[in-house]
Amino acid sequence: MDFKDYYKALGVAPDASADEIKRAFRKGARKYHPDINTDAGAEASFKDVNEAYEVLKDPEKRAAYDQLRNGPPPNEGQYQPPPDWDSGYRFSEGGPQSDEGFSDFFENLFRRGQGPGQKRYAERGADSHARLQIDIEDAYQGATRTLSMRTPVVGPDGMITMKDRNISVRIPAGVSEGQHIRLAGQGTPSPGGTAGDLFLEVSFAPHPVYRPDGKDLYLDLPITPWEAALGGHVVMPTPGGKVDLRIPANARNGQKMRLKGKGLPGTPPGDIYATLEIVNPKVSTDKARALFEQMAKEMPFDPRAHLGG
Repeated sequence: MDFKDYYKALGVAPDASADEIKRAFRKGARKYHPDINTDAGAEASFKDVNEAYEVLKDPEKRAAYDQLRNGPPPNEGQYQPPPDWDSGYRFSEGGPQSDEGFSDFFENLFRRGQGPGQKRYAERGADSHARLQIDIEDAYQGATRTLSMRTPVVGPDGMITMKDRNISVRIPAGVSEGQHIRLAGQGTPSPGGTAGDLFLEVSFAPHPVYRPDGKDLYLDLPITPWEAALGGHVVMPTPGGKVDLRIPANARNGQKMRLKGKGLPGTPPGDIYATLEIVNPKVSTDKARALFEQMAKEMPFDPRAHLGG
């Protein structure tokens, strides 16, 4: 079926007031009335004007139609409304005094499954979805954030408009990337019904140290050559506080160390995986150079011996 642009049929803007829509209907009805206009196409235009007015004069029908119209662009001649496009709306009983000749588009949207005098109700509006970016540290301790976003609001005339508002969001400790936080009643409003819910998908802001993977955190941990050779303990900061990490003697570059239960909180909690990165100091003094020369003499070592030749 073809998509019907009811605003175009009446020659009004999508934000036209109820009075402007009524005036446009009266003007179009006079212009195209079959008793007055005998031109080819006048009767079809007259029916389009009547059908458009039937939808746009009703606040509930207009709000639902606006939501549909602002969705994905229709394919010419192949339009099908999305499933549950009218979720969150109810349409008044009855209908136009004479709906003969109304289009398949109208019948499919506003008459589907209705008998004479029946009402079609939807108890709640549609759910809304958005993204919420937080710091990894927020996932450890929990936090409260104020989210500024544009949300749909039902006006006195039944029209849905987008307005800016602030929403307080409580971030629970242990939340993971990709997890959803549900805010009941903060979704799409419904004329005559309850609003849907708002679902916030959590993502982590880029961190200079940690790389999250589910409940686990990964990082590269720089150590000195002597820490790698001799082993020992290093104090490593984590989002949950400082921890003592034991470096084994003769540790290898790229060796992975696991800090069990030190990742994101949960049941069970995640782990932290530290990949050792041996960093050589800059030789900038004669004393430092002498130390390395002595090491080279007393500790003959060829890291390329396995290459042969």
